[in-house]
Amino acid sequence: MKALKQFSIPFTGLKLGKHQFDYEIDKSFFDAFEYSLVKDGALKVTVELDKQETMLILHFHIWGTIQLNCDKCLSEFAQPIELKERQIVKFAEDELESDDLEIVVLNRKESEIDVSEMIYEFITVSVPYINNCDQAGDGQTCDPVMIAKLEKLAGSTANEEEQHEDPTWAALKKLK
Repeated sequence: MKALKQFSIPFTGLKLGKHQFDYEIDKSFFDAFEYSLVKDGALKVTVELDKQETMLILHFHIWGTIQLNCDKCLSEFAQPIELKERQIVKFAEDELESDDLEIVVLNRKESEIDVSEMIYEFITVSVPYINNCDQAGDGQTCDPVMIAKLEKLAGSTANEEEQHEDPTWAALKKLK
């Protein structure tokens, strides 16, 4: 995770109030995460850190495109995303687990926070459950050659099923 060092924000030297951090995300970001659902993208991230006495409030604004594969025709397409998220960071003497997904608990001795995993999770959660070229919004449609092949294969399997009908069932159909 050394490649993601720039996503570490040292908050101990910051004054109380709001601070802004800007990042650009590309293929190298997603390569740092093993088994990543998203392999490539061109995204911009703005993190607004609101430092308070007892906690940090992080506001994330992520926008751009991620590369996905169509579930129907397998071609790659650019899926635009834009999302705004909030994360609260509280401090404790020992690191406790929080039940609330919006709250992260850090040890008081920590001097920086790594936002790379938070950004990665926000992007991954924004990926649609079903990926289709049509949802990209740029007029792109599925690959017509691949769709024609799929329709041809779907039609041939239906014909094969009719031709290779089990004779046992044919005898039972005569009983109707």
